[in-house]
Amino acid sequence: MSEALPRAFGAPVLSARIRSTPEDFFVEEQPGFEPSGEGEHLLLTIEKRGMNTAFAAKRIAAWAGIADMGVGYAGMKDRNAVTRQRFSVHLPRKVAPDLAGLGSDDLRVIDSAWHSRKLPRGALAGNRFELVLRDVTGDTEAIEARLRDMAAHGLPNWFGEQRFGRDGGNVAAALAMFGGRRVRREQRSILISAARSELFNRVLAARLADGSWNRGLEGEVWMLAGSRSVFGPEPWTEALAQRLAGFDIHPTGPLWGQGETRVQAAALQCEAEALRDDESMALRSGLEGEGLRQERRAMRLRPEGFAWSWRSTDVLRLAFALPPGSYATAVLHELGEALDAGSDRLSERV
Repeated sequence: MSEALPRAFGAPVLSARIRSTPEDFFVEEQPGFEPSGEGEHLLLTIEKRGMNTAFAAKRIAAWAGIADMGVGYAGMKDRNAVTRQRFSVHLPRKVAPDLAGLGSDDLRVIDSAWHSRKLPRGALAGNRFELVLRDVTGDTEAIEARLRDMAAHGLPNWFGEQRFGRDGGNVAAALAMFGGRRVRREQRSILISAARSELFNRVLAARLADGSWNRGLEGEVWMLAGSRSVFGPEPWTEALAQRLAGFDIHPTGPLWGQGETRVQAAALQCEAEALRDDESMALRSGLEGEGLRQERRAMRLRPEGFAWSWRSTDVLRLAFALPPGSYATAVLHELGEALDAGSDRLSERV
């Protein structure tokens, strides 16, 4: 996570190293549905070590003897981690090769079941994380206090630095693309996502500055924590206040596109001021030109089942679950600096 982004609870309280081994960064997808038990798509739950999602999908396609496009997955996972996630394999004859032929030292099949449809992107309930931070430096009492604050009050729902590419170059590349530079089709989607993420992070930074990221403003549009549907603006009531305090709803920020934004009054003014510089205006115009529609994203994130323990005086284990589209790097950022042990740069992909 970029050190340029602010923190909700004050200055960093630790520095540490993450991913000294792949086992120090464990991610498990939480399924969004149960298999139907019939159909021509084989759902595989795979555990892989040191292997990203795209590489695993290609290996699965080769094992099944099908084209790469016949393999589906709900989300991308990093290489430098141990990850569990689902893949769907299109097998029209409803006959699967021997699963033993797919296993290896770095990949094993946890479960398999038949389903009626290809696994689409985003078809997951969230992700569960177990992270081990090593070489931790910082005052233990301050670290514990920060963890309690995060558990009790939530934290900003930043887009992680992996959205922005190495050295943050995806935003500049998006501006060049919007200006007419030709890019490959698959790269176009990445750059559009980077542009939307940058604008959202700028608004969230402004809402941290005025203290409204977790309490809302007049004219706020809210997101329901479970369904992620949005509603509002509507008059402030005690019932709304109770729902906000109970983490049933969250204030939202923009995922930019065509059309009028739903926020009004103070919330609209804050977004307009945060995005009125020339670069933001160029990103806004480019996204509108791509035909995307205005959407909203929760600005507040609350890790579920947040727990921590000290394995030794300088080794800290964190465990938590996040909703789809949220980043473990947001949790690490609120604590301080977590350097990737393999590359001496901030931890990237969740």
